[in-house]
Amino acid sequence: MHIVVIGGGIVGLSTAWYLQQDGHRVTLVDRADGVGMGASHANGGQLSYRYVAPLADPEVLAKIPGWMLRRDAPVRFRPRFDPQQWGWLMRFLESCNRYDKVRSIASLLPLALHSRALMHAWVDRQGFDFDFVPNGKLVVHRDAGSFASAKRALASTPALGAVQQALDADACFAIEPAIERLRGRIHGGIHTPTEDAGDCLKLCRALSEHMARTANPVQFELGRTVLGFQRAGGRIAGVLTDGGSIACDACVLAAGTAAAALVRPLGVRLPIYPVKGYSITVPVGAGVRVPAISVTDFQRKIVYARLGKHLRVAGMADIVGHDDRVARDRIATLLAETRACFGDGFDPRAATSWSGLRPATPTGRPIIDRAGADNLWLNVGHGALGFTLAAGSAQVLADLIAGRAPACPVEDFRLDRARPRSGVFPRR
Repeated sequence: MHIVVIGGGIVGLSTAWYLQQDGHRVTLVDRADGVGMGASHANGGQLSYRYVAPLADPEVLAKIPGWMLRRDAPVRFRPRFDPQQWGWLMRFLESCNRYDKVRSIASLLPLALHSRALMHAWVDRQGFDFDFVPNGKLVVHRDAGSFASAKRALASTPALGAVQQALDADACFAIEPAIERLRGRIHGGIHTPTEDAGDCLKLCRALSEHMARTANPVQFELGRTVLGFQRAGGRIAGVLTDGGSIACDACVLAAGTAAAALVRPLGVRLPIYPVKGYSITVPVGAGVRVPAISVTDFQRKIVYARLGKHLRVAGMADIVGHDDRVARDRIATLLAETRACFGDGFDPRAATSWSGLRPATPTGRPIIDRAGADNLWLNVGHGALGFTLAAGSAQVLADLIAGRAPACPVEDFRLDRARPRSGVFPRR
């Protein structure tokens, strides 16, 4: 078949890869002039296969009033005259219950582990160079209550407990001496030695370059904005762009935050809304001490990852609509936290700032399904886990298109299961 993939981020490129592997003729369309220019461009760099807890959490509800009063809150909300924003927020609040949190983790974990195996295959077999490092991850907790909750969650999930370890503060400093400045401010951490890190943009470019030069090459139509779909009966016959129509036998929508508007004329309502994140990328000079392990500051919602000769610092979540402008106060917070953790050896003038819109569902689960037409497929809504889940969700979608049984359960990624259960536990 000729399949058009809409979206040139890590999810769209991964999807194109596995469709090409299945022998399909693939055309990838993106409005940017290069691949990986959206949420994939300068994300946190962490590949968190076993740390897949969604943002929607029962503990978040108690924190929202305090966050609303702080300009430097890790989660920030700006009300807009936007029905989509308010509808998404209501569903997000409904998702902040124990049932939906456990349900999301249970469905995301197998997909993430499947993605890990595929990512390692790219590294081992293809030799892609994207500053990949299997360095593990340490999540540090400044709050005694949140650390106790993390330990309880670890104890209640044997699959996680087999590979993760709860460490007291002294053990955290022993395993990662670069965070010594946090002594007296953290109560402990969760260490996962099997997590990885890498530069998502570099992987996007490596995938696109490889797919363009192999037999049956992927055709890249960059700098073209998708306007809609050409329909014939119950099927998509073509993708309408500002450069003309592209005929197809099937279409995959992996367009991030733009996806909801594209399928709305087809009668499809996607519960996806932008959650804006920020990052700085700082050169690591001689004598500057940075962590070898990827570190997550749980309370600050900030992650630190060493990527080659740079330190990537990313985090925060702003629910402010489709505004991708860099907020200077957020960048100032990232710089201040970096200095507080690792000293004044960084030159803030050398830091590269970025912000991106992560396509999030209220529950934190992506949507991998068919909707709107018999041959229109969705691979959307990965939120902050796009880099982590991209390979797994792409192959799962390729399996569904081919009629094969996917390698992991996909029922909870269907569109009709995207709504939260509003805290109602199913009866046994």
